[in-house]
Amino acid sequence: MEITDLNRIYLEEGSLKVKILGRGVAWLDARTHESLLQASVFVQTVEERQGLMLSCPEEIAYRMGFIDKQQHMHLGKEINNNQYSDYLKK
Repeated sequence: MEITDLNRIYLEEGSLKVKILGRGVAWLDARTHESLLQASVFVQTVEERQGLMLSCPEEIAYRMGFIDKQQHMHLGKEINNNQYSDYLKK
């Protein structure tokens, strides 16, 4: 079953909800080896050029007000020293 099959089922049931993705949103298909590689290269390029990590749960939670700055810093310190923990601490 592919995602289009699932969408077709929802459409036939009348329960399909569609939302137009805004500017700056990218839909990445990772169904094949080639598309997974393309998605990986895209994410790497965006992160390197913008200096931001994509889909960083701790940062998202902080920006949405689910955790405060102190909790965010604590999470960064809990993770072993690596590029991800350095990003959180920054």
